[in-house]
Amino acid sequence: MMENSQSAPIIVFVYNRLQHVEKMIENLVQCELASSSDLYIYSDGAKSEKDEIAVHQVREFCKTISGFRSLNIIQRDKNFGLAANIIDGVTEVVNRHGTVIVMEDDLIVHHQFLIYMNNCLNKFKDNAGIWHISGWNYPIDESGLPDIFLTRIMNCWGWATWKDRWVNFDKNSESLVKIFDKKMINEFDVENSGVFWSQVIGNLTGRINTWAIFWYATIYLNKGLCVNPKISLVTNIGHDGSGTHKSQAENIYSPILRTQDINHWDYEIGKIENQLAYKRIQEFYKNLKPKITTRVLNKMKKILGV
Repeated sequence: MMENSQSAPIIVFVYNRLQHVEKMIENLVQCELASSSDLYIYSDGAKSEKDEIAVHQVREFCKTISGFRSLNIIQRDKNFGLAANIIDGVTEVVNRHGTVIVMEDDLIVHHQFLIYMNNCLNKFKDNAGIWHISGWNYPIDESGLPDIFLTRIMNCWGWATWKDRWVNFDKNSESLVKIFDKKMINEFDVENSGVFWSQVIGNLTGRINTWAIFWYATIYLNKGLCVNPKISLVTNIGHDGSGTHKSQAENIYSPILRTQDINHWDYEIGKIENQLAYKRIQEFYKNLKPKITTRVLNKMKKILGV
């Protein structure tokens, strides 16, 4: 279905994990359309002297990357932090090109991931109700689901958007707390999953400093929807404690990638949220809750020595 238009630019955000960057780039360059895609690397500055060598090693490797339409490396002179680095980088590239595909350094993708992303960006660019393209999907039962579907939930492991949507992005937890009522919080939090609204509060109190929850909130407040593939086209190899934000669910969120051809996928998607998919995502979080509770209890037992 790929139309005769230039492939969307790809941004990869990196810091100090050389092995992850090497694996990620080796995988990405093998994707169909890689050679017609401009690649932007945003390399954050070191937080401290102990990180300087690792950051330098990543930057030296990035200089050797080939196989893309162009290579553009942006080296931060100071440490921005992941959230600020992503917000600034996405804004800069999407303003220049009109579209953007966003990756972090610990993601591995299906060989036709870029075809899927570009197909969606081209197909839905004039659909004002669609704000975000997700490459990752929950490990849910895919039976009965179309090849791609719409949900309110924004997934940020391999994603894409357009300039006219991203311009609305707002990172303001105080404003969200004032705007959201109980009904909105429940909808936003996937019927009391405990996963999403807690991130808004965490940013408000300073416990965390993230960006993705604010993009999700921006989409929600504008009544936007997100495109999702029925099978995940992205997996995460960063569950080793090396990342800026350590995983709470470990490999639960990281499916094994399929190798099946997806060029036959149907991109007719409708205009409303797919209720079957949304229900299965709700069930995913309900089933996850006991595991999270057990993990917290085990940690408390260790702390208390009981």
